[in-house]
Amino acid sequence: MATYRRQVVQWLGREERGVMVGLVLLILLGALAMYVVPKYVGAVVLMVPLFLGSLTLAPRRIRLLVLIILMALLVESVGEYLANDLVLLRRLVSSSVIALLSTVMLVVAYRREQLGVAGLRGDAMLLDLQERITRQGVIPALPQDWYVDEAIRSAEGTSFAGDFLVVDLDDARAVFSLALVDVSGKGIHAGTRSLLLSGALGGLLGSVTPEAFLAAANRFLLRQRWGEGFATAVHLVIDLPTGDFEIRSAGHPPPAHFQASSGQWRTIEGSEGPALGLLPEATYPPASGRLGHGDALLLYTDGLVERSRRDISLGIDKLLGQGERLIRDGFEGSATNLVQRLGSTADDCGLVVLHRR
Repeated sequence: MATYRRQVVQWLGREERGVMVGLVLLILLGALAMYVVPKYVGAVVLMVPLFLGSLTLAPRRIRLLVLIILMALLVESVGEYLANDLVLLRRLVSSSVIALLSTVMLVVAYRREQLGVAGLRGDAMLLDLQERITRQGVIPALPQDWYVDEAIRSAEGTSFAGDFLVVDLDDARAVFSLALVDVSGKGIHAGTRSLLLSGALGGLLGSVTPEAFLAAANRFLLRQRWGEGFATAVHLVIDLPTGDFEIRSAGHPPPAHFQASSGQWRTIEGSEGPALGLLPEATYPPASGRLGHGDALLLYTDGLVERSRRDISLGIDKLLGQGERLIRDGFEGSATNLVQRLGSTADDCGLVVLHRR
């Protein structure tokens, strides 16, 4: 569906000249209808090409379109005046509304021109960027005895969030790695920094050694010199044949580990390091363990466990309590269910569930 939508948007962007001609013809037909049957057709009919033009045309063509609309209104109004001056008064009121909306469209076009993102071509660019970024967090096909589920939810319900996931599978060594990251801020306010950072970390993951990953990410954030330029992250590397894993954390809530042998969940401590983008030369010690058959890991962001006026440890305890239900009900589809059940609506939420069958 998203691919089809992007293709339609790209086609409209390429055929912009034809779209412009079609809109001009629509304006002329509307003006003619206003003159011939003024009782049934008002100036509001010209809002249709004005609206369509704001969606599809580049800023320079929007200015031309607005000029054509205003000229059509002027010519039609003069014709109405010569025929009936009572109709003219009503027409002047509706024309003033059209002129006001045209001014708003010109302001929007100017802003788009300043940003370099215009019309459906800009929408196509953002759609393509969103798909490419999302693809970095798509879980690859793993051996049958491994199951991974993930869910990311924006606080504002948008496609862009401050939480994101990047993954990598080294087929040659059968090593699976992922990083769950929480950029400071939430929703679209953190979206631009999240997009930049997800692209950078997606390139680093699997390209540098596990012990160098968070340190390299930290140096990258420090170079950006953002006013709110910090992020928390948890980095997991797991050997699929043996189940041996290493976890490193950068200011992130502690992961949870379920051991089938004991039937209990516990948080993994000892892997804590400072958040990314705060301290130069920061170090990130690993915590190691093994996932046996029946074991599981939960990696999550603070939006899942943190609330105002409540200690985060209480939120973690509540998450572990819900983890007991996973053992009974199964892990399939559990990430989305847990995010919906526990996630804060005031913050972005991210969760990764990894289970060895």
